[in-house]
Formats: sequence, structure tokens, C-alpha cells
Amino acid sequence: MKIRNIVNRDIVNLTNCEHEPIHVPGSIQPHGFLLGVTADWKIDFCTENIAAFVDLSYKETIGKDFCAIFGNKAKQEIVNYISDDKNSMIFPLEIELLGKSFQLSIHKSHDIYVLEAEPHFGKNEQIAQLYTQTIQFVSNMSSTNTLQELCALVAKGTRDITGYDRVMIYRFDANYNGEIYAENCREDLEPFLGLHYPHTDIPAQARELYMRNQLRLITDIDYVPVPIFTTDDKENKNLDLSLSILRSTSPIHVEYLKNMGVGATLTISLIHHDRLWGLIACHHYSAKNISPEIRLAAKLQGQFISSQIDLRQSRDEYQIVRKTSLALEHLTGLDLPPNPLSFASISADPELLNLCNATGVSICIRGEIYKNGVTPSDDQINAIIAKIGNLTKEAIFTTNKLTDYFPEFNQCSDFAGIIYHSLSNENSIIWYRPETVSEINWAGDPEKAIVKDSNGLHPRNSFNIWKQILKNQSSNWLHAEINAAASYAHALHNQIILMMLSEEEEKYRSQSEILKETNAELENINWISTHDLQEPLRKIQLIISKLFLEIDKAPPQSVHNSLQRVSNSANRMQVLLQDILKYTRIKYTKDTLQKINLNTIMEATLDEMKEVINETGAVIEYENLPEIYGIHFLMKQLFSNILQNSIKYADKERVPIIKVTASQEPEPYNFSDKIFCHWITFTDNGIGFEQEYATSIFKIFTRLHTQEVYSGSGVGLALCKKIMQAFGGTIRAEGKLGEGAVITIYFPCDHLNSLLEM
Repeated sequence: MKIRNIVNRDIVNLTNCEHEPIHVPGSIQPHGFLLGVTADWKIDFCTENIAAFVDLSYKETIGKDFCAIFGNKAKQEIVNYISDDKNSMIFPLEIELLGKSFQLSIHKSHDIYVLEAEPHFGKNEQIAQLYTQTIQFVSNMSSTNTLQELCALVAKGTRDITGYDRVMIYRFDANYNGEIYAENCREDLEPFLGLHYPHTDIPAQARELYMRNQLRLITDIDYVPVPIFTTDDKENKNLDLSLSILRSTSPIHVEYLKNMGVGATLTISLIHHDRLWGLIACHHYSAKNISPEIRLAAKLQGQFISSQIDLRQSRDEYQIVRKTSLALEHLTGLDLPPNPLSFASISADPELLNLCNATGVSICIRGEIYKNGVTPSDDQINAIIAKIGNLTKEAIFTTNKLTDYFPEFNQCSDFAGIIYHSLSNENSIIWYRPETVSEINWAGDPEKAIVKDSNGLHPRNSFNIWKQILKNQSSNWLHAEINAAASYAHALHNQIILMMLSEEEEKYRSQSEILKETNAELENINWISTHDLQEPLRKIQLIISKLFLEIDKAPPQSVHNSLQRVSNSANRMQVLLQDILKYTRIKYTKDTLQKINLNTIMEATLDEMKEVINETGAVIEYENLPEIYGIHFLMKQLFSNILQNSIKYADKERVPIIKVTASQEPEPYNFSDKIFCHWITFTDNGIGFEQEYATSIFKIFTRLHTQEVYSGSGVGLALCKKIMQAFGGTIRAEGKLGEGAVITIYFPCDHLNSLLEM
């Protein structure tokens, strides 16, 4: 069996330092030993230093059965420990291995159980003291008012419990730059309180590990890493130590701590809303190890902070929240008219600035800009709105450094930060804040966090205070201010909608009056066209008839043709006037819908069309038709129009065949946002039409052929559509040129509601 170590020997350089695989170092710290056990209890991983703790070498251990080495009793104790839900593996297992006492930390790494054994610390006399200190700490918590005061108390409590020389509460900003937010240290040490550290000091992969494993211990910064060995049976075989307590540390981090003069560290993660909020960083200036009980007590200190962040930040922001709440209550309580003048009143109200502690505000409504306080010019405001529209599709945009997006404003100290809200379309509101010049004390030059020299890559070795002056940025917008701005932007959006509705209502009222006048005029025109014009038309037809009768001998063919054309034109005009009258009658019908048997309608229609059917030789087949709600004479008109349309446009080369089919049972289906239950389909074998005209054929006076080829007024199918709309139904057409057409009429499931929706 071949054995090899899995030490990670990848060289770290400037191009890959942020991706250093620190979770798989292949080595551990020497204050304990590690075993990796498979599901069938085969020892697959073992550290080289096992012989320093038990009378056994790693070569004698790897590949062996756990029971064969350590006995069934030890195995059973581990199995019981793992399966005990109560301990959740928080407390290490106290176990005897080959006659020696150990405290065993256990976690699972993929399909391997990782066993980390440290010599037993013995009966810890500090447990009672730890309990007393914790109780005292909890009672002292109530005396703190702010989050920073609580953090200072935690720093002191953690130092009292652990005995480290320095304890710092390290808080991250949005970009993971760190600040020493609270500190407790030996009196002879230089304080670090208030110093800032660049995000490169704790790179992304390290922050990720702090999220997964909330306690990190280095007992001696001068330790020599102990390699992990395994059987060489797979390529790239490794062991993920993300959750390990003994995991070896990145060489760059070790050098960083040495440059600070640190001898040992304890680090506890502070997690808030699933994000690494900060760290409790404990430094000792010589080697130091602490018992698992003390580690747990220190970890509990971190839980105290994490559980109190929201509460303490809310308390810190209380006065601001109160001020913004009062401003919001005042603004939303204003009784404003629904017209553009209301926005001038809103912008002039000082509470609009108090809402989010701004020094200026602008409201842009339909290109008109209303301003108050210190704001950019109108052209600059329009430029900001346009660029934000290109930057993001979100309705909200917030920044405390406008020059990051608008470099041209680097000399405009009056508006360094903004809160922008889109109010739909081209409307918006923007709050402004001036520049706040601030000074940050960095622990060394943040631009030189990593140094490269002839010997390779190194962390900085100078932590002297490096001052940075920040310009072109405002104070940060607090959550309470951002939320208040969002709440009022929503209210302002509603005011815009109210104004638009008011304008639409006024517009509708005005158009309604115009429509009434127009309809009255159309009624007069309709009466003239369908009644007054009938009389002279009848006289023209009568005179033409008399002319035919009064001519004794046969008139010349030219005279006969002229009279015939006049007669045909008069007849067409009469048909057109009658169709227009029918069309308008549908619009104004007030008849109550009744239940109608369509079989009766079909029989009556065919009886009336008997002569036309006989003349053309048309074959009309129909199956049993359903009962629907409609108006009798209109249904008769509908069937007559559809059938006559099919006969009119029959193919002269074949016998006209019209088939009428129907849904036999109510069968709900949905299209055009309506639900229909019955359908009737008229299928013919006529000349058909191009499908692109399937909609236009239902428009009044629309014709696909000239009057000379096919006679008609162009009202027939438009009349059919009007009738179906009167019933809350619809009509559709499908055609194939040279093959025929299909006309389908649809009746609603609920005829009453369908009429109400019209």
C-alpha cells in the first residue's frame, strides 16, 4: 500500500492570492492529531504527529480498521456521540484512546468523519468562574444603551474569560474593509481602537470560512505545520478542513500576524442576516491555548453581539426614525388637490427634507421640475435622471458618492449623495446631501496591503497609522431614511395616479358631452339616410318602372341599358339603406335576452331562403343545434346573413355545400380574455379568402371584390359581428383561397355578466 501526504504546495502569487485554497492546506497545527475515517470505519487519513500522542505511527494507522487500532469501545462511544442530537457536537467528546485521555472534536467532511484529538485539559477549575462571569455579563448588558457600548462590554468580558492580551471587536463595512469598533487590552499595549484595515487583510475565501466555521484558533504562531497522510489510491485526493479546529493557516496570514508581533490568536465570527458582520479578534503576544469550555464561552460572547445588533442599531437610530416618521406622517396627511399645483406645495414643505435628513429635493413631473433647498441645476437633474435610467432598471437608486457615477460633479460639494425614486414614466423624486469630508486612520497604507519583493509575496510589515482624507461623498443614508423615502415615494406615486385619474375623468366628461352632441347629430343623419332618403328613392324606382311600361315599342338597346343601370343602382341604394337601418337597430336594442332553440331559427331561415337555395342548387346540412340566450329576430338575421354570404361566394365550378356543426354540451374554453360555452360553425366550399383578411371582413362597408363581380353593401358580416357583440359573444373567420371559408360564432357561458362587461 502506497502512502503520500496531501500538503498543498501551490505557490501563492499576486495573481492568485485571493483564490488561495486555504480550506485544503493538507496540514494541521501540532497541538493535536487528526484521523479521517470512512463510513465503514477504515482509517483513510492520519497526521504525521500521531506518534507524539499515542504509541502508534501514521504508517501503522492508515488503511487499518478503526476497531483494530483503538478498540470497539472507542468506536461505540464515537457512534453514540454522533447520533446524540442533544449535544449537536458542540462539546467535544471525552474519550480514552490507547490508554490516554483526549477531547475529540468531530465533524463530517463530505463522506469522511474527521476526528480531531487534543490532550485532555483535565478538570477545569475555571468552569464555575466561567458561569459566574457569564451571568455577570448578561446582567451588565442591560446597562448598555448603544451597540458600541455593548461591543466594548463584550471585548472586556471575552478578555476576562480567555486571558488574551488584546480583544478587539472588528466591524466590516459594505466592502468588507474593517474597523476596530471596540477594544480591551493590556494597559501597556498601544490601543488599536478606531483603526481601519483594508478588505485584502481578510480575503473573500477567508470570510467564507468564517461563515462556515465560527471559531478559529492558532495556539502558537511559530508552529511547524504537520502534514496529513493518506493512501495513494486516487488522483487529486484531498481533505476539506473548512470545519476543522486544528486546520493549518495560510502562510501569508501567519506572516501577517508575525509582522504584528502576535504569538497566538482566537477569532470568533459575528454573523448578522446571513452576512459576516464582523469578528471578535483575540491576540496574545506569546503562545497560548485555551480549553474547549473557554472556547465555547468566548463563542457565546459573539452570540450576545449577533443577537443584539438589530435592537441596538434601532436604538441608536431611534431619534432619526422618530424624526422621519413624524415627517412622513405630516406629508401623507396633507390634503392636496389632484392637479400639478399640488407638487409645488409638496416640494416647498420643509418636512420633505426632514423625511430623510436631506439638504435638497427635486420632484420631476412631466418635464416640470419642482425644487427645494440645495439642488443641482435643472439640466444637471435631467442628466442624473437620464443616466440612472441607463444604469439600472430598478425604481430605486441610492449612493453616498455621486461622483462614482458622475465624475463631472467632482467639484459639486453641495450634492454628493442622492436617493432617487422613479415615480413611473418620466416622473421622479430625488433627495440630495452635501459632501462630508472625513478622515480615516488606516493601520498601514491600504494600497500596500500585499508587498512583492525579490523573495516573493508578503503582507505589509508596517502598521503605522496612515491617514486618508475622504472627499466627494456624503454621510451614509441610514435604513430608516431610505425606508422613509421609499414610503413617501409610493405615496407620491399615488398622488400622480390620482391626478391622472382626475384629468382622465375631466377629459372623459368633456368627451362625453361632445359624444352626446355627435350622437344626436348622427341620429339626425341616420334618420335622414334611412327614412327621408327612402321616399325620393321609391319615386325614382316608380318613375323607372313607369318608363318601361309607357314606351310603346321596344326602346333602343342603349336607352334600355341606361334605364336598367339606374334601376339597379336604386335597388342597391335601397338595400344599403335597409342594411344600415338594421345595423343601427342592433346598437340601440333594449330587448331582453330569451332562451332560443337554434334548430327553430335554422328551420325558419331555410324556409325563407327556399327560392335562393333552389336557384343555386345549394346543399345545406346541419346537425342538432343547442339552446342559447338571444333575440329571435336577430338570430334569424344572423343565420340568414351567414348562409347567404356562403351562397353568394360559391365556387361556380362546384355545387355549394354548407355544413353547420355545433357543440352539443356546454364546453367552457377561453380566448380573448372571455369564457365561451357554445359554438356554431358554418363551413362552405366556396371561393374562400386569404387569411390576412379574416379580421377586416367584419368591418362595415369592407369588400374583397368589386361590385361588378359580386353585388352587396359590405354590411352583412359587420352586421353579424354586431349581433354577436349584442349577446356578449364573438365571431371568427378562417379561409383558404379557392377551398372555402369557416365562420364560427361563440356564445358566452354567463350571458348576463357578458352583457355587463360590454
